[in-house]
Order: sequence, then C-alpha cells, then structure tokens
Amino acid sequence: MTRPHHPIDSTDTLYLGAPDVARIVARKGLAACIAGVAERIHADFLRWNEFDKTPRVANHSADGVIELMPVSDASWYSFKYVNGHPKNTQRGVSTVMAFGVLADVATGAPRLLAELTLPTAIRTAAMSALAARTLARQNSRVMALVGNGAQAEFQAIAFRDLVGIRTLRAYDVDTGATEKLVRNLQGRGLDVIVCASTAEAVLGADIVTTITADKQRATIITPEMVEPGMHFNGVGGDCPGKTELHAGVLRASSVFVEYEPQTRIEGDLQQMPADFEVTELWRVLAGQAAGRTSEAQVTVFDSVGFAIEDYSALHFLHDAARELGIGDFIRLVPQMTDPKDLFATIAASSDIQRAPARSSIATISA
Repeated sequence: MTRPHHPIDSTDTLYLGAPDVARIVARKGLAACIAGVAERIHADFLRWNEFDKTPRVANHSADGVIELMPVSDASWYSFKYVNGHPKNTQRGVSTVMAFGVLADVATGAPRLLAELTLPTAIRTAAMSALAARTLARQNSRVMALVGNGAQAEFQAIAFRDLVGIRTLRAYDVDTGATEKLVRNLQGRGLDVIVCASTAEAVLGADIVTTITADKQRATIITPEMVEPGMHFNGVGGDCPGKTELHAGVLRASSVFVEYEPQTRIEGDLQQMPADFEVTELWRVLAGQAAGRTSEAQVTVFDSVGFAIEDYSALHFLHDAARELGIGDFIRLVPQMTDPKDLFATIAASSDIQRAPARSSIATISA
C-alpha cells in the first residue's frame, strides 16, 4: 500500500472541498471507494499498536455534539472535526458535518485539508461491512436496516458488495426517509422490502444494522427480537446518553468494539458495568482473539467510529486526489523566507507581486 507524496512546495496543503470529494467518488465509483477504504482500515487495524490512540474529545449540548478525533503513528497525524445535531434537518442542514487534516509528524506541516462528511459515510459503511464480514454467518443474505437517513444507502451498498447481502428489510419512523432509500437503491441489485416496524424489519434477518440519529437513550432492539445466529451492527449509539440496543441484547451476545475506552463512554456498552467483557475487533482481524465460534452465536459490533478509520479515509482521499488530479494546493500556513521572521509576513501580504496563494493540483502536478 502506497502513502501520499508530499506536495511540490512543502508549505502548501492539498485542499479537497465538498465538490472535489464528490468528484473523486464519482470518478472512482462509490463501490470502489467503499472497498478501498475498507482495505485500508483492515491494513491499519493490523498495525493497531503502532498508533497513539485516545478517545475523542467531545463538547455536548442539548441539541447535539461536536467532536475532535485525533490519532497518529510515527509518520502521520490526523484529526477529524465532526458534529451530530439531529434537529438540523428541521433547518435544512445536515445532521453530520465533518472535515479533517492529515499532517506530517516529522515537521508538523499540514499536508491535506479535506471535507469528510461524505467520506465519513463511506468509512462508516466500510467499517460496518468489514466487521460483519468478520463476525456474521458466512451465508448471510438478508439485512434489516433500521434508520434510513443520510448514511443508509452507503451501508446497503457496502453490505451488498463486501458481505453478500441481497435483501434489505427497511424501516424508519420517517416514511419519507424510507421512500428516499428505495428510490436511491433502485437498480442496484438489492431487493428492498419496506417494513412497518422495527420488529417486522428484524424478523428473519441475518444481520441487523441500526443507524438512527435521535440523541436519546433508546431501546430500538429488544431481547425478544433476537434470533440465534444474528449479527447486530449498532451504529447510531455513538455518544453518552444515546443508545439503540437494550442491555439484554448485549448480555445475550458476544460484543465486539473498535477502541474499548471510547466505546465504554459512547456506545451501547455505556449501559453495562465496567467489567462487562468485550473484544476489540483488531484482535480478531489479527488472529489474536476468536470472532464467531458457532452458527447459533449472537454477535454485536458496537460501532461508535474511531479515529484510525478517518486516518485510513484521509490517506485514501489523498492518494485518489493525486491520481485523478483533483483538488487545489492552498497556502494554509505562512511561507517565510526566514522561518524565524514571522513578522515579515505582514509586509509581504501587501506585495501585489506575490505568488498566487491558490493553484490547481493538475497545474502543480504537471
């Protein structure tokens, strides 16, 4: 796996705005992007101990949460800024908005500044499918999708391609969201069945994905819905006070997580005592711990999203942008003739002959 090259000018930062990221996904294809990000996450999880890790830093309010998600290895530092405000849709604004930075550890120079709202949906779907491919029964073909909002289509396509799902049993309290899902998935190789309740959607499913947005301690999945052999992919319970799975579902299951210190604060796991046993997924991928051990076993991936996944997505974006010639280099930090003379940049800013601060990646790469 290659890593991004530094920009031509070491003080310039590759900038990918929302239109740039959408063009990358359109050019490469959504399915290829999901598969590519999943491959990078898998590879990065296999070198788990090389990363300096911490639970994300969160600022909570009555209406939502704003978070910073940092992580680094010996060469690269990354962080993502992301919010979660469920009431935003009433204002015509996205529930989730994100951007991220990839920086060179050796110098601290920011190498990439990128929009991450769309990539967050892609990496979340990629992570979900990677976990299910590891933990669910190999012949899983039917998935219940409870919560049909902005990330639903990405989950559906990821599970179609990486897990083999062919039938989707869809439910959302907002019927308009389900109608949108059905419309967007037409002709994409999935049989979408619209259900009238969570219980109806879950009935007979091999895999159950919950991806709801309300910031509340909910019990969307209850113990009586659980059938032997099911795999639960709990995505929506991702901050303190926000859950989707009844505690009884966790007690009846083998539970797998990304980064245990973070999931105990934010995931459905927050309902359980501190000594409740869980397994970090990287250990299963590395062959250090067992995953599914029987066809009847019930497994849960208590997904909250972890910074290594965004690190992987940022590297995927950086490489794709350079490959396709998409994006711009910007002067995000000062360029100084004398690195000790920051004061001189004030005078330089009045020089009408100075070099343009923004140039096309295609021009620079030429």
